[in-house]
Amino acid sequence: MSLVDLIAEADDRGLATSGLACLDRCVPLLGGDDETLRPLWGDLADTSDAASWGELLERVRAALGSAGDVPGEAGDEEAVVLARGMLEAAPAERSAAALRVWADACSVASLRIHLLLDPAADASPIDVRRSGATEGMPPLAAAELRRQVTVLEVLAGHGAGGLRRALEVSTEGRRVLRAVVSRRARGRK
Repeated sequence: MSLVDLIAEADDRGLATSGLACLDRCVPLLGGDDETLRPLWGDLADTSDAASWGELLERVRAALGSAGDVPGEAGDEEAVVLARGMLEAAPAERSAAALRVWADACSVASLRIHLLLDPAADASPIDVRRSGATEGMPPLAAAELRRQVTVLEVLAGHGAGGLRRALEVSTEGRRVLRAVVSRRARGRK
């Protein structure tokens, strides 16, 4: 099943997790650390109270708003703008309709970020990639696409029980992106 299909069929928890995981993998671009989004992950695990999501989201925005952006080349700046856009577009309410739009936008933005930061060029449209045409896709972006699919499949198959695996996948991706950003910064010195 393609990424587009998985997003279309996901429930509200799957959509929130998908969007949050994309943002989490890109949080190094916003100066965040491994714990920055932890309260939002915790809120997804708590099935009794989705109302705290908006309050926690505002705290995260405030924390990342004061974090320094990652300076660099034009592609890096665009990547930071895309990551900030994911954070700002996050809905304050965890309704399926709002989360579907956000999860889809985060998917596109995260893939675009990974394409911008991948040294291998790829001129294929992102929508083609999200629909399943992955042949010849640059490695950084291909890995991001696999992570997005894995998160949605795990949530679809295990519900709330899949959150731990989704977080593990996201953590792995965040570390990869942090290493890429660090390597690019060293290359400019």
